[in-house]
Amino acid sequence: MMRACCKGVLAALLLVVTFPGSAAADPPGAAVATAHPLATEAALETLDNGGNAFDAAVTATATLAVVEPYGSGLGGGGFWLLHRQADGHQVMVDGREEAPGAATRTMYQNDDGELRERDSLDGPRAAGIPGTPAALVHITREYGNRSLAENLAPAIRHAREGIPVTEHYQRMAYFRRDALRESPAAAAVFLDDGDVPEVGDTLVQTDLALTLERLADDGLAGFYDGAVAERLVAGTREAGGIWTREDLQDYAVVEREPVRGDYRGVRVTSAAPPSAGGIGLVTMLNTLAGYDVHDATEVQRIHLQVEAMRRAYRDRRLYLGDPDFVDIPRERLLSREHARNLAQSLDPERATPSEALEDAQGGGRNTTHFSIIDADGNRVGATLSINYPFGSGFMPPGSGVVLNNEMDDFATRPGEPNAYGLVGGEANAIEPGKRPLSSMTPTFLETDDRVAVIGSPGGSRIITQVLLATMSFVDGLEPEFWVSRPRYHHQYLPDRIQHEPGAISVDTRRALVEMGHTVRPMLRRYGDMQVVMWHRGESRMAAESDPRGGGKAVVADD
Repeated sequence: MMRACCKGVLAALLLVVTFPGSAAADPPGAAVATAHPLATEAALETLDNGGNAFDAAVTATATLAVVEPYGSGLGGGGFWLLHRQADGHQVMVDGREEAPGAATRTMYQNDDGELRERDSLDGPRAAGIPGTPAALVHITREYGNRSLAENLAPAIRHAREGIPVTEHYQRMAYFRRDALRESPAAAAVFLDDGDVPEVGDTLVQTDLALTLERLADDGLAGFYDGAVAERLVAGTREAGGIWTREDLQDYAVVEREPVRGDYRGVRVTSAAPPSAGGIGLVTMLNTLAGYDVHDATEVQRIHLQVEAMRRAYRDRRLYLGDPDFVDIPRERLLSREHARNLAQSLDPERATPSEALEDAQGGGRNTTHFSIIDADGNRVGATLSINYPFGSGFMPPGSGVVLNNEMDDFATRPGEPNAYGLVGGEANAIEPGKRPLSSMTPTFLETDDRVAVIGSPGGSRIITQVLLATMSFVDGLEPEFWVSRPRYHHQYLPDRIQHEPGAISVDTRRALVEMGHTVRPMLRRYGDMQVVMWHRGESRMAAESDPRGGGKAVVADD
């Protein structure tokens, strides 16, 4: 028996929030920014044919599953942040993956308690139960204007007709070639005789088209029950996985109250746990509210922002996990009093070593984001993932679905870093049915005259990307700067500032080192931010895609 689609915090219990200025005139048109031109065009097609922002979000999600198989897909999950303009209703749809029922906290450890190399990264044992298909059904049914079949039609078309292989696809496939080769079904789709296909080759995904059609025709049962579910379970178990039919039948999305904050007159709405993003972002902003960051020198600004990052990521380790399994002190973590307590150890002139903040409780390339505002003012920010590029690299035969490796986002051994260097604690230990902690941070920024929808992939660096974009919004800079600015990051452990080329000058780096920071330049850039913004006061729209990626941002006049 299929369970109801929504569990946990019900939509009826969510706060309906309206802000001053939220009843302003409708936008002069729509704006869409996604990480792939075909997904942007598909979302616009849905808007042109009577769909709203929520329908367009379903279309974009499904199309990205086809055209960016290395970044997201039906075998993964995500968070969809929704705003309905008519009544101000805001909600986060949690389609995060869940640990299978047979999962245990030590499932990736050997008899000596040591982690088995790559066991939580490659193959079907690394996969949680996917949430994206359930989210597509739920968002269409509860918020859309069109049918699920209409919303999925562009994705089905692209899967059946094929998409061109790009240089970015090649890079991702090279990175995960060995894992893909271990899965005959995945290799048959994503590789060419075991090697990476040439740029311009056509990637056809017939089995994925059939799975999408089953979902379109039968809703939840089209993926979580019936023939597709049988293929998913049989394929994983034959390859050593632990999924069961009950795991799939028991999956349900959760509607959660978003995290909210206020920084210098900017209203912030962001992702709730099991994302660490919203609480982390608001914690950083609350900590910085006590300092004159925006008029500070470059050295002082980076120092203060890094110290705020350090403390927020330390909270992530100590307190955050799946709120259906752990008691998160949410209100305390979001309070100004907590930020003041964090700031007591912040020296404006010296770096605080992360080890000095230890507590007795302690122990993007591969994700995607899109932002949409429709002509009625409805908006969606969604960050989706299968974790590593091409997830686990495993595809159950006959499904066309490449499975995630989100189990690595749990603390597979509390105190040990995951693939992104994040050190997890007991709150994020593996339990059956539990959702792993995430850094995905779809966010709304709002004043009386501006509304922005932002987000980005980037693993552990997502939250700090959104922080830097928020600071740029406060400074009145345009989205073109937010998506292109060089970025820097600190995540508590390892205790160092990481930065893109050009983000920190030689003189600034020298000054930061003298303050006690360890500064490490990166060889490559990271993130793929997608932004749409409504200038309410000027009745104009803006949309920008990160130049680091190959996305497309479009403003469509009404």
